Amino acid sequence: MLAANSTAPRTLIADDQPDVLEALRLLLKGEGYQTEGVSTPNDVIEALKTHDFDLLLMDLNYARDTTSGQEGLDLLSRVQAVDNTLPIVVMTAWGSVELAVQAMQRGVRDFVLKPWENNRLLSILRTQIEMGHALRNTVRLKKEQERELVEARSIQRRLLPTEIPQIAGCSIAAAWRPARTVSGDYYDVLKFDDNKAALCIADVSGKGMPAALLMSNVQAAVHAFASENLSPSELCAKVNRVVSSSTGEDKFITFFYCVIDSKQNKLVYTNAGHNAAMLAREDGSMLRLEGGGAVLGPFPNWNYKHDEIELRAGDRLLLFTDGVSELRGQSAEEFGEERLVELLTQNQGLDAKALRDRIVQEVVGFSGGEFQDDATLLVLCA
Repeated sequence: MLAANSTAPRTLIADDQPDVLEALRLLLKGEGYQTEGVSTPNDVIEALKTHDFDLLLMDLNYARDTTSGQEGLDLLSRVQAVDNTLPIVVMTAWGSVELAVQAMQRGVRDFVLKPWENNRLLSILRTQIEMGHALRNTVRLKKEQERELVEARSIQRRLLPTEIPQIAGCSIAAAWRPARTVSGDYYDVLKFDDNKAALCIADVSGKGMPAALLMSNVQAAVHAFASENLSPSELCAKVNRVVSSSTGEDKFITFFYCVIDSKQNKLVYTNAGHNAAMLAREDGSMLRLEGGGAVLGPFPNWNYKHDEIELRAGDRLLLFTDGVSELRGQSAEEFGEERLVELLTQNQGLDAKALRDRIVQEVVGFSGGEFQDDATLLVLCA
């Protein structure tokens, strides 16, 4: 018998024989169950839509003039459509392996032959109700986690630029593709005036929520410190000191930050262990922007350096994370940086949006749309 202080399980009993229905209700009521009895398939569905139950105990053979059990199987499918987590125990005076398999495929957890043995029936019901509670808790938690992840992605997306700021003489565009619901990749464009802006890109080690939380920390630090008077090396040092206190021993952030001045035609950058940005000249030459220092996180007092290069008309600058260059296609071959170089050198004359779209098209086509890691790119065309 159920403990006196436990919540009485609600059990729906479905049988088209009134004497059987009454006997089962009396048995379960004596054991502390709340019961509701119905005699037709439609009544079963209506009851499930109206109330919550811990278990359905039903006669598998509603059509007593046949041994197919088809009406009972059809009802099981209808029950699954209403609640696919509800434990179902079926009763029948006959059965077959084929029928049992079909019933289990439609959600049945256990079987009881008529005439039933009370102790065995009660034992089965207790077991299935406990298992049903555990399943429903698992499903509920999963749904809550999925909802939280969707909300987290929405929040994270709002941390990234909704519109890419533009400066005189240049066009800028970006693409961001999380491998999971949330991402450890970060990019930003911070406009200081009509001719000057900072571009940055970062990749947090790992994936999922831990990486996304650390990414938001990087974003907050960049926004707190970035200014037109702060050099890229100074910015990296400040951000590094902030995120060092938040990163574990197994976490780090690769980071690239540059300031573009289109009026003075210069680009000043610091690369903190990130993939070297590519700068394609109009004459076909290629520069890799590598210098700067160590990744952010492990070394809180690292002294970063910055480099300055001339920005010329016709230049194309590409910042990217390794989710792009290390992306694997169906043959397990990496997309590779060589393909990115080719895309930059072979697509002169495109503005940033068109060049971005061209790169994205090639990347998605190569991978078949399957991304193993977060993938982000940022394009500037002078």
